[in-house]
Amino acid sequence: MARLSETLAQLAQAQRAAAARFAEQPEGEDSRLRPLESFGANPGALRALTYVPEATSDRRMPLVVVLHGCTQTATGYDRGAGWSDLADRHGFAVLYPEQQRANNGNLCFNWFDAEDIRRGGGEAQSIRSMIATMVRDVAIDPDRIYVTGLSAGGAMAGVMLATYPELFAAGAIIAGLPYGTATSMSQALDRMRGRGLPADPALAALVDGAAPAGGRVPRVSVWHGDADATVVPANADAIVAQWRGVHGLAYAPDEVEQVEGHAHRLWRDAQGRAAVEEYRIRGLGHGTPLATTGADGLGQPGPHMLEAGISSTLHSAAFFGLIERPSARAAATRAKPKPASPRPHPWSHSPGRSQVGDMINGALRAAGLLR
Repeated sequence: MARLSETLAQLAQAQRAAAARFAEQPEGEDSRLRPLESFGANPGALRALTYVPEATSDRRMPLVVVLHGCTQTATGYDRGAGWSDLADRHGFAVLYPEQQRANNGNLCFNWFDAEDIRRGGGEAQSIRSMIATMVRDVAIDPDRIYVTGLSAGGAMAGVMLATYPELFAAGAIIAGLPYGTATSMSQALDRMRGRGLPADPALAALVDGAAPAGGRVPRVSVWHGDADATVVPANADAIVAQWRGVHGLAYAPDEVEQVEGHAHRLWRDAQGRAAVEEYRIRGLGHGTPLATTGADGLGQPGPHMLEAGISSTLHSAAFFGLIERPSARAAATRAKPKPASPRPHPWSHSPGRSQVGDMINGALRAAGLLR
């Protein structure tokens, strides 16, 4: 069996090779983002960048916190997902926490490190300090703060929603993993493969124990490709179950529809608000779903920034309440689902894999972690 350290080195090499093309543009030359200096307690040793459009009114702006994936940077992710462009159009601010290579050689947020995922510690505390500084120094509406992220960044978005729920009205987790299910590298690799995920009640209990009781419960949007061979779709099922349990929602969704050709499920709370939703993107591997062409085109494809014909950025912004739902391209057919007893997720997923996924799986096989 190959040593785990050798496997991780292979994984890092594969990810860096995939990211090289996207990094051809010098980060410092075309970035719209600006550093946020002196933001207080930073036990996670993270960097912070921001985009704040010119104020168009006297009202406080919403804030979207965006967490990049492994091998990515804040500028690269912003270029791919288009959040600062959307902020210009609709008058909200963007905060990009950025991982440093000294903390993680692949630039992943450490979503599996117990110290970094607890309230008041590590990277979670660093991100909370950034948000507090933005609220203090910029005209930010503290009731309209949101968080989103991809992969390790998606998992860290879940960390923030669980550990600081009072800060966030809603979040969007893309190709991520459920909160609190891994506290070591070996556990992280197992969870990425869908192994060892807790049962639904235990998933909800992990969130319930992460912050003081009695605060608000953020609304959550979950995005995952059905051909993701890096973080398998079982993790999306677990994230949905986790937050459905925290909200006290039934197993069966209130709405099932096709949105721009992709499956969408929605659960509403007792007040009729959209509390938890899931998009399962047909044929998509591991990455952020983009729609970069046409009148509503946004972002730029690259490694882990994948053209899908549906924009997770636009739909997440709509879920947050920042923009109207992108309905021009959505031919949705709604159907009230029949009540059903709990069972495995009914949607099969394609065995197709991206080139990066094949490389990662090869590294995992070499370590004996994948058959």
